[in-house]
Amino acid sequence: MFNNKNLAITGGTGSFGKKFVEKIVNSYKPKKLIIYSRDELKQSELHSLYSNISNLRFLVGDIRDYERLKIATNNIDYIIHAAALKQVPSSEYNPMECIKTNITGADNLVRVAIE
Repeated sequence: MFNNKNLAITGGTGSFGKKFVEKIVNSYKPKKLIIYSRDELKQSELHSLYSNISNLRFLVGDIRDYERLKIATNNIDYIIHAAALKQVPSSEYNPMECIKTNITGADNLVRVAIE
């Protein structure tokens, strides 16, 4: 299914994202896999783990940033959306940040996918 395809995963350095990358790397041969997240430290750690795999691309960005997301998903066959704020106490304390990421970010992703 993902062999010879261009993939992008938002939230690629989160708990689901890391497992997804592991599964893709071990089970498929994508043409390119873009790991998109806003945490450059986690990207660096993941890059070190897979330094021998040449088709991984690490892009720092936020799904709230429509233009950056558009660049990250250009010429992508499949987008896996795993970027979210999921800690309830943090989301309750920072509701607007949760809305910006989980709602506006998801809306941005739908819009770039349609384009």
